Amino acid sequence: MNKANKTELETTSNASGKLGLGELRERIENIDQRILQALAERRDIVLAVAKSKAQQEGAVRDTEREASLLLKLMAIGRELGLDAGYLTRLYHIIIEDSVLTQQAWMQQSNNTGSLSIAHLGTAGSYSHLAAQGYANRRQCLMQGMSCETFNDVLKAVEDGNTTLGILPIENSTSGSINEVYDLLRHTHLHIVAETYLSVEHQILVRKGMEAADLHTIYGHPQAIAQCSRYLSHLTNVKVLSCPSSAHAMELVAASNEPGVAALGSQSGGALFDLVAIANNLADQPGNQTRFIVIQREPCHVPQQLPARTSLIMATHNQPGALADALITLRQHELNLIKLESRPMPGNPWEELFYVDLAVHEQSPQWRAALQELKAITRFVKVLGCYADERVKATHVAAPSA
Repeated sequence: MNKANKTELETTSNASGKLGLGELRERIENIDQRILQALAERRDIVLAVAKSKAQQEGAVRDTEREASLLLKLMAIGRELGLDAGYLTRLYHIIIEDSVLTQQAWMQQSNNTGSLSIAHLGTAGSYSHLAAQGYANRRQCLMQGMSCETFNDVLKAVEDGNTTLGILPIENSTSGSINEVYDLLRHTHLHIVAETYLSVEHQILVRKGMEAADLHTIYGHPQAIAQCSRYLSHLTNVKVLSCPSSAHAMELVAASNEPGVAALGSQSGGALFDLVAIANNLADQPGNQTRFIVIQREPCHVPQQLPARTSLIMATHNQPGALADALITLRQHELNLIKLESRPMPGNPWEELFYVDLAVHEQSPQWRAALQELKAITRFVKVLGCYADERVKATHVAAPSA
């Protein structure tokens, strides 16, 4: 930091020390507005970078440049008295947003300014929030269609009532959502995207209700499972399942009975004028749900983007059949991200396998592996190839003193 900037900071600090509380808060609000404007300007530049990268063959992400940027920022921050860990966490979020913004732009070849998306529950449900975030990332307005079941989401897309559908597929706390996996086996729809939503469960009540009055909590089964440890310690409180988190919040908002509450998000609760009396209830910190986006036609994933391919396969009912399939993937140097087994209806003790691979469907390795899999399994169904939205944090060593 040069002497002029240091002198300016010291002058600002001295001047702030003479202001009253109201004036100090006003200055903080003005600074926050400038930060927001800078972030918006940064995102505009990120989109310009995406347009430039679209004309090239290189990957969207340059981790070496990210590491160099973080080192430079930490050095500057240290001179400004800012903690390196704080800056690292902050810029991981900013870098993740930049990467996902660029990936989203490179995939929206037919952007019409709006996206029609079928989702579970009404406004305020986690699926609705995930759909809204997916549309926002693509700078589109969302035309949402509320559905009561996961099957209704698929049917809305299959019948052409919406272009897209969004479904939760797994959670970092409660694991896979088996009902969705089972539905994917029977549909002709394609997975065209994934998106992640940080899920922070709250106990939401009508204003004025005290925690001591609580006797019934409504929630979606997945939300209940993710908060099982907290809920198990509540005495004399019933926990009842609902079709969606939004449905639970709607029930509580419409009820005149004291002592009822819903498991949901703070932003969703605000739509129903509910307030939180307990928060951060998930059994594990960093609770996230992964959603898949489905449509009638497959999508094209630009070669610059990291891709994920999902499939279903059924092996022959003989010893070593699954091992042979996995060896085939390893021989072609394919990275297995997920392997999930589900019972095969009508065939006792036989199983289907849902597989996620970190591979582009156009890669020679995958094409060769797919042909071999078809030869050694009972069947293989590719569910879709889509951009991988897992953005791993860039880690660098803190600059030495």
